Amino acid sequence: MTLTHQDVHMSPRLFAPGGTPADLPTHQQRYGPLPYGDPETFLRVVAGSGLTGRGGAAFPVHRKLLSVAEAGRRTGRKPVVVANGAEGEPASRKDKTLLHLSPHLVLDGIQAAAAATGAGEAHLAVEDGASWLERALADRRDPVPVKVVRLPKSFLSGQSSALARYVGGGAALPAHQDPPVRERGVGRAPTLVQNVETLAHLALIARYGADWFRTAGTPAQPGSALCTVHVPGRDVRVVEAPFGIPLARLVPLHGMSAVLVGGYHGTWIPAPEAAELTLDAGAMGAGVLAALPTDRCGLVETARVLRYLALQSAGQCGPCLNGLPRISTAFQTLATPGPQGTTRHDLARWSGLVEGRGACHHPDGTVRLVRSALTTFAAEAHAHAEGHCTATDTTPLLPVPQET
Repeated sequence: MTLTHQDVHMSPRLFAPGGTPADLPTHQQRYGPLPYGDPETFLRVVAGSGLTGRGGAAFPVHRKLLSVAEAGRRTGRKPVVVANGAEGEPASRKDKTLLHLSPHLVLDGIQAAAAATGAGEAHLAVEDGASWLERALADRRDPVPVKVVRLPKSFLSGQSSALARYVGGGAALPAHQDPPVRERGVGRAPTLVQNVETLAHLALIARYGADWFRTAGTPAQPGSALCTVHVPGRDVRVVEAPFGIPLARLVPLHGMSAVLVGGYHGTWIPAPEAAELTLDAGAMGAGVLAALPTDRCGLVETARVLRYLALQSAGQCGPCLNGLPRISTAFQTLATPGPQGTTRHDLARWSGLVEGRGACHHPDGTVRLVRSALTTFAAEAHAHAEGHCTATDTTPLLPVPQET
């Protein structure tokens, strides 16, 4: 994996120049101390910055901080901060890279979030790199103690309710969020679950303010974001890019049929359409951009991912337990040249039945991928129905973990 900024022509914010890990002295020399000001003033600064979550939902961060702080005052329970570094998305590398190269920026962000919400404890949840982070914590003297939590490897372990349950001693499985974790999460306390990249941006806003943050991006979508870029024949890259930059500056589109934007809960976009688009917070999802060459089959790639997503479901509700396996099986039929029967009709019907009915958004994200594939690869589906596939290269593009 390589890290680069030269393609997007912006000064790196989240990583030290040269892409080398920053220890605490290096971090302090570059950024200086973290200021602890008045929480209300800081919340106004965060609101002015326009920072949104980088974990997929793009929710305004100041509203999330404020709701947790208010829940703490209303219930009389000290809130809990959970930094989400799970990155269960197989195609994403951004959070792991950030935690490896700039752990202290994330840890600063945890302290800033704790101060803003009045939290009394904090956790940093990761699948990998726990020992590295524990060593980084040992060098610090923070006002709010942070515990590193080792998560089981799972696509859903980073979902907010699953994360809160696991940190609280339960299984890393999603739950119906009523009340939401911001009101009742770890130990039944109001809980802030925030992606580690979001917290790193928060640490920078605490130092430099809202106007500085807005010098990157657009007025409607300020700031930058980390993207994991997949291009066949090249190393996977993690790129920091400002919102509003053309996608064509991040992924090559010549010789490509489509681009997957957002990861396995994202959307396939035909290359000609992608050439007209910019990096958009609302479509970022897990921050994955994957270019599909014209010699690969988008239906086959999607079928591989859908099988993985069906196997990764929590199996706690009908849409995941019954709907996703049926959708996966049907899409495998679509990806295999030969008679299709009612497959496309079945996929459309089952997608409508599972959407909005799960305990979490796993079925919704899966359906989003299915619908975009049916549209983007419609010509290939027609070719398959006639008994042949136009792809000449069967090498898999998207990473899918081995089944266990």
